[in-house]
Amino acid sequence: MREHLRPALVLLAAFTVLTGLVYPAIVTVAARAVFPRQAGGSLIVRDGRPVGSALIGQPFDGPGYFWSRPSATSPAYNAASSSGSNLGPLNPALTQAVKDRVQVLRAADPSNTAPVPVDLVTASASGLDPNISPAAAAYQVARVARARGLAIDSVAALVVRFTEGRTFGLLGEPRVNVLRLNLALDSRASRQ
Repeated sequence: MREHLRPALVLLAAFTVLTGLVYPAIVTVAARAVFPRQAGGSLIVRDGRPVGSALIGQPFDGPGYFWSRPSATSPAYNAASSSGSNLGPLNPALTQAVKDRVQVLRAADPSNTAPVPVDLVTASASGLDPNISPAAAAYQVARVARARGLAIDSVAALVVRFTEGRTFGLLGEPRVNVLRLNLALDSRASRQ
């Protein structure tokens, strides 16, 4: 038995060091060298301090801000517990949650009679999506412009400026990063 146990323990120790220490160290060093911003969490820094990550959604609920996609995590936008709601499309709890979210959006901007974009009332699979669709951003333009005392056209132009296209021109859908858009609005307000 000893002749079988010793090689097994040596291989276990060798592969533990190789796959548990050496490989992760090589990948970490390579990632930091090739993609330093992404390896650091794609943090957005303002005035020398991080204000958020471009990869993780954040709650915005003031009338002068674009609102993010709802989060299914608890507490909201908790990256440590990323998950979807796991509610099926016919689940009454999901139906009620969507109705409640539509009601909140309608109450925030009663003059807006456009259909509410689906990504403003449903959570993403991770519950942490930092982006909304251009349609979801356009739906909120009038409310944000009114709350900030800006012209609708200037806020709409800002949305267009922050709309990212499909990755490599064919993957995914066009999207607007909510944190970057709201930071641009704040920067604009501080310059006025």
